[in-house]
Order: sequence, then structure tokens, then C-alpha cells
Amino acid sequence: MGIHLAIVEIWELFHLSCPMRTFFPSDSCEETHISAVHPQSWLQVERGKLSKFASQSPSSIESPVKVPDPPILPLFKPVDYIEVLAQIHEELESCPPEKRSNLYLSQYHVFKGLGEVKLMRRSLRSAWLKASTVHEKLIFGSWLKYEKQGEIVSDLLSSCGECAEEFGIIDIASEFHPNENLISCGTNTSDGNNISRIVSFIIGDEKISCDRQKIACLSVPFHSMLNGCFMESFCEDINLSENGISLSGMRVISDFSITGSLNEVLPNLLLEILVFSNKFCCESLKDACDRKLASLVSSRQDAVELMECALQENSHVLAASCLQVFLHELSDSVNDCQVVELLTSADRQKMSIMVGPASFSLYSLLSEVAINDNPCSDKAVLFSKQLLDSAETNRQKMIAYHQLGCIRFLRKEYDEAEQLFELALNEGHVYSVVGLARLSDIKGCKDWSYEKLSNVISSYTPLGWMYQEKSLYCQDDKRWGYLDKATELDPTLTYPYMYRAASLMRKQNVQAALAEINRILGFKLALKCLELRFCFYLTLEEYQSAIRDVQVILTLSPDYRMFDGRVSASQLRSLVREHVENWTTADCWLQLYDRWSVVDDIGSLSVIYQMLESDAAKGVLYFRQSLLLLRLNCPEAAMRSLQLACRHALSEHERLVYEGWILYDTGHCEEGLRKAEESISLQRSFEAFFLKAYALADSSLDPSSSSNVILLLHEAQKCPSDRLRKGQALNNLGSVYVDCGKLDEAADCYINALKIRHTRAHQGLARVHFLRNDKNAAYAEMSKLIEKARNNASAYEKRSEYCENELTKADLDMVTRLDPLRVYPYRYRAAVLMDNRKEDEAIAELSRAISFKADLHLLHLRAAFHEHMGDVTGALRDCRAALSVDPDHQEMLELHSRMNSQEP
Repeated sequence: MGIHLAIVEIWELFHLSCPMRTFFPSDSCEETHISAVHPQSWLQVERGKLSKFASQSPSSIESPVKVPDPPILPLFKPVDYIEVLAQIHEELESCPPEKRSNLYLSQYHVFKGLGEVKLMRRSLRSAWLKASTVHEKLIFGSWLKYEKQGEIVSDLLSSCGECAEEFGIIDIASEFHPNENLISCGTNTSDGNNISRIVSFIIGDEKISCDRQKIACLSVPFHSMLNGCFMESFCEDINLSENGISLSGMRVISDFSITGSLNEVLPNLLLEILVFSNKFCCESLKDACDRKLASLVSSRQDAVELMECALQENSHVLAASCLQVFLHELSDSVNDCQVVELLTSADRQKMSIMVGPASFSLYSLLSEVAINDNPCSDKAVLFSKQLLDSAETNRQKMIAYHQLGCIRFLRKEYDEAEQLFELALNEGHVYSVVGLARLSDIKGCKDWSYEKLSNVISSYTPLGWMYQEKSLYCQDDKRWGYLDKATELDPTLTYPYMYRAASLMRKQNVQAALAEINRILGFKLALKCLELRFCFYLTLEEYQSAIRDVQVILTLSPDYRMFDGRVSASQLRSLVREHVENWTTADCWLQLYDRWSVVDDIGSLSVIYQMLESDAAKGVLYFRQSLLLLRLNCPEAAMRSLQLACRHALSEHERLVYEGWILYDTGHCEEGLRKAEESISLQRSFEAFFLKAYALADSSLDPSSSSNVILLLHEAQKCPSDRLRKGQALNNLGSVYVDCGKLDEAADCYINALKIRHTRAHQGLARVHFLRNDKNAAYAEMSKLIEKARNNASAYEKRSEYCENELTKADLDMVTRLDPLRVYPYRYRAAVLMDNRKEDEAIAELSRAISFKADLHLLHLRAAFHEHMGDVTGALRDCRAALSVDPDHQEMLELHSRMNSQEP
């Protein structure tokens, strides 16, 4: 009874909370929705059995599900990102060192707009490496830690005796040079015979005796007071009772005037002395207090209290030390009201004390963290306003105006959003027109939105997002055409696929609808697309497929909420699970083998999710999950799974292997190798040898290391493991044998891998056939892989190498249809066009892909084409953009040098 009530409550929630436009309308309506299961149908189903609807057809069933409008992304999205990257690189070539970090931050924003995670992190690391101030080191080090889940990596590196410098605590005081604005001791300008060398300061009812000249040396005011023409210059007793210093404080000051150092002093007394030294301009004393207090900041509450003092007393070292604590505890800090108040209420002078000239970098980081947490929150607004206030360059203003405009839009603060989008557009951020168009539509001026997008398309090189946005403001017949154009220009946009799929499903063209949503899921594992397909399967009462998709959603995002955030995915999974057959552990393993053998990575992920509910060893399952997620290009989810594998490891040697993979996957190959060796020293295992082989192959440039890798993979085969991993090891071993020219041994490995259903081994065996000059056998072998594999874009690409011209083109065209992110087909087609002297078409083919993917090889080839055609400007632009992608690429550096010398 409980589960049925839950179902009713969910559907009632939908019907009560969703406006009518969110339901599936008739064909005349402009919103496109999908049909789903009527709530009453659930009530007729017995536990564990499938429902049967003899009397209902999908077309008669309403649904609370809709295809939402594409979001307005709060990102920097220039119309010509190649031009912007080239400009940034050109500026980096000539700018002073203190400007470089900001330029790398601009580069980061470009890559973020493109969704290039690895390039984003590389830009952040470059910003950290080129930091010219301690504030920049703090900010970019903390940003890297935030982006890379750096805490666990830092801990693991420490366990290897290494230090992740970018994640570590900085000795703030050592980063600041001692204050040089100190006076030298002067001589007494008064009659030395009449003035005592000792001066007594009266504080309350007590006196403290001090060396007149030593105190005079502390500051210009003291020097003038004690050695000048003032009345105090001739007094032996001077009353300081009204100057905020205690007797204890004055004793410390007296000692400091003699020794030049502060010994053990209580924090409250240090604060008192700091205020006093600032009042009397005692720079050396203030500097000593500043550094001493900075060393005492040990908690966020300390930092909150001391930051206020640092800002009041202009104490740069203390302020930086407090900032370090805030950034070291980044996610917690932005949820601390006191910290947010401190960081968002500072004026320009206080900002200069707190973060020097790096305020734009600081608020770029803080606003990103706040937006990731909750884009509608007050703190997201406050940090973004500070970002705007600290923006100086045209590029920075574009970023800040647009970001704050997106936040205001989400908060339904439409007037403010409109002003911000207008300002961003005026600065040159054309993408902000999306925000203006949405606002105009909300006001009922759909025609204005349509015309505005038409003007943008006619004024600039058209991009996919322009046609996607234009499609929102026209009738259905035109909309489909614009969305097809959007997909042609940018196949990575998810909305066009979702709209077309939902429209097809509404017309009961089920297979076409599934094919459309599967197109994008074949190369981009988007949560919204998985959610839509889940709804399709509910409509079709295909509960096994539905539960597969919801389990993959939960793997990618455990807290994901569906139907516009109204219901948790885990709750929907529980409901659907009542209508599918329960699998035993043995059933799960059989299912996993079946999916693995047909290269169904999404299906494999779902099975592993289900297996994790059993009493099976969870560490190894989370590890398998991480491998699949990496293959599906979901690095963040893969890292989370690896961390869970560590947490659930059943032994020390198993945990060491997972830690090794974490280090390996984050670029710390040698440390990963060390973890593998440590694991083997405790117990020989398949995974430890496998990791060591992987890490050794990547960390050693010595060709002779191949023999060691072969030995390690053979050792791995001797250890217990399941056939899935054995097949992978045999496949890897075959690859090493091929690289060593041992084709017979390689063929044996691949054949043995195929015997245990490791289907990917067809590709390796095809390579062996080809190297034996049997091109037909290689083609046939790849055809077998294409027939078996669910995800076979790479198989078509590889097969194209083993056939003649027309078949090659057909295979590569198929690759682009299946996975438009694979760059080799564009390069091949462009090269053929260039060989046929169709230069403009060749460049257009490369530009087609470059417009949505920042790829070094595409840019390199286009730069070479420009050079061949004598277009120095075009070649130089592409060289500079390519060097933004990989600054150490030797061929690009050489081409850049040639073009630079020819620049007019």
C-alpha cells in the first residue's frame, strides 16, 4: 500500500504544481512534451509484475514532463573563440609578468564556455605557476584544489613523500618582503645636557621607563615628539593614558625598541600593539605584529575576527593569512554568513589590503563556487556584484555583466537582468542576446526576439546556439528546420535532439523518437537526455530499459532530481523497480558480461549500480564503475567512484591500488607507480600488476620498458581475477606486443581475449592483419566489431583505415554521424579536399568542427592550410589559438615561429 500511495502523491504533486503549459498539449500548442504513464495504471499492477493497458493508448495519456527551454549559460561565449584565444596568447607573449595570471584566467573562461575541462584546469595551473603575488598563488592554488578535488590528491601525494604545492599551505609571512619604509635613528636635536636619556611613559597610575632614542627610532612621530621642538621633547614623563595602550603593551613596545623582535605575546596584546603602532606610524613594530598575528590564524573563526582588524589597520600579511584560511576551506567558507559578509562588504581600499590587485580572480572563484552551489542564492548575487566591481578590462566586464544577468534572470529579477544583458552586449558579448530575447518573450514580444536573433545571424558567422535560440520564437514547422541547422552547426547542443525526440514521440513515432535521443546519448551522456529517455520507456511500459536509465542517472549524480527538481531520481527508481524482475548476484554478473561483450557501457553502468546494493565486495565494483565512467568521458563522476572504491576496499593492498589509480588519473604517474609497488609488496594481485604496467608504460620514455610492461601483464594474468579484467589485460598485452613488432604473440593475445568475449580485441587483431599486409582480413575483423558493438563510432573510424577511398569516406561520414566529437574524420575529409585543390572547402570542413571543439590537430592542420595559401594572418591566428590549447607542442611552435617572422 505504501508504494502505491507514494506514486499517487508524486503524480498529484505534478498536477498541482505544474502550470498547464507543462503538460502535453495538442499539436497546435507550441510546447513539446512527451506522454507517460497515467497514475491510475500504477495502482493496477501487482508487486513485481508488469502492467497491461489493453484499453489505453499512449496518445490518450497526459504527462507532467516537458522539454525545458535550453538554459542561458552564465559563461563567457565569444562568437569567435579562436580569435579571442589568439589575442590572449599574443598578449601573453609581450605582457609584463604581473599580468600573466589574469590572462590565463581569461583563457580559462574561454575554455569553460566551450566545456573543455582539461584545458580549463591547465589554464588554472598556468595561472598558478605564473602568479606574481601571494594572493594569486592562494587563489589559483585553491581553485585547482576545488576543481580537482585536491584534498584527497594532496593527502595521497603526502603519503608518497611528495607535496602538491598548489594545494598546500603557504608561509604567508615569507611571501611578503620586510617593510623597508623604516626611519633610521636620528640624533637628539635638543640640548643633550638637559634631557635625560630615559623617558617615562605614564599609563594610568603607573610609569614605564624606556630608552628615549630607541623609542624615537620606532617612527617619525615618536622621533619628532622626543627629539624635536615639542614640549614632550624636554619632558622626562609623558602621559600616554589616552592612547589606547596598556602597561603590558608598552613594556612589549619598549622591549621591541631594544631587541627589534617580539617574543611570546598574547594575541589580544598583539592586537592592541598593532593598533597603537598604526596610530603612531611605527612601521617596523606594525610589521612585526602583522607577521606574528598572521602566524596565529588557525581556524575560520580566528580568520573572521582577525580579518576585520587587518582591514581596519591596513595589515596586509594578516589579511592574506586570513584569506588563506577562507580559501583552504572553500566550500564551507562560502556557506558561512560571517565570511560572506566580510568578502562582499569590503570597499576598494579594503579589497586592496585583502587581496592586492587580484580581486577579479578572487571573485571569479568565489562566484563560481556560489553558482555551483545555488545559482539563485544571495551569495551568488553578492559575489557576482563584487566580480563586476573589480572588472577592469573589456573582457572581464563582459564576463561579469553576463554572469550577474543570468543570476538575476533565474531569480526573476527581470528589469535588473535586462540592464545587465544590455551592458554585456554593448561590451561585445553577443551571446547575451539570448537573455534579452528570453526577457522580451516573457513580456509578450516574441516577434522582437525572433528579429533580434535574425539580425545576429546575419551580422556574425552563424553558430548553433543562434539557430537554437531563434527556434524558440517561431511556429513548429519552422522550429524543426532551425533546430536541424543548430545541430548541423553544433552537434553537441542537447536541446534540438530532445525537442525532435519529444515531437516524434507525441506523434507516436516511437522508434524515430528513441533513435533521435539515442543519437546524442551515443556520444554525450547528458542527464536531461537520459531523463527524457527514461520517460519514453515509462510511456512504452519498458520498465527494464527505464530502470537502466534512472540507475545511470544516479551513478552520474546521486542526488539528481527529475521533473524540474520535483522528485528525486532515487524515489522514481524505487517505484519502477517494483515492475522489473529481481536479479540475483549471478544474474547481475551474467548481465554485466553480456553488456561488456557488446560494448554497451551505459548498460554496464546500470548493472554495476544494481550490484552495489548486494553484499558483494563494493570496492571492486566502484572501481569498475570508475573505468566505465572514464570511457564515457565523465571524469568527475569517475573520480567520485574511485574515492568510494578506496573507502570500501577490503584490504590495505586493495586500497593502495585504488589510490594509485587516483594519482595516475590526476597526472601523478610516478606516485601511482609507487602505490602499485607498495600494494604488490603486501600481496601480489591482478589489479596491482595491471596498474604498475599502465603507470610504467606512461612514466618511462625508455623503449626497453616495453619488456617490463609485458612481464608485468603476464604476472597479472597469473593472479586471480574475472574474465572482464583478464580480457582487458590480454588486449593491452597484445597492444604492447604490436608496438614491439611481435605480431604472432599479439595475435595470440587478441584471440584469447575474444574467446572470453572481450569484443574490443577485434580492433587489435585487425591491426595485426593490417601489419601482415592483409588489408581485407583487417577490414573483415573490424566489421565483426561493428556488428557486435553498441557504441561503434571508433570501430567505423578504425575500419576506414583498411578500405579504399569511397568506403573510407562512407565509414568516416558514419563516424561523424555517430560521434561528431571525433576529429579524425574532419581532418581526413579536409586533407582530401586540399589534395583536390579545393582549399576553401578544406578550410570550411575544419572550421565546421573547430566552431564547437577546441582541438590542437584541427587547428594545426588549418594553420598549415593557411600557410600553404599564403594567408599569414590566418595561420598566425590558428597557431596562437593552438598554443593556447598546448603551449609546448613542438610543431606548432615551429610553425608559429615561421609565421611570426612573416607577419606584416
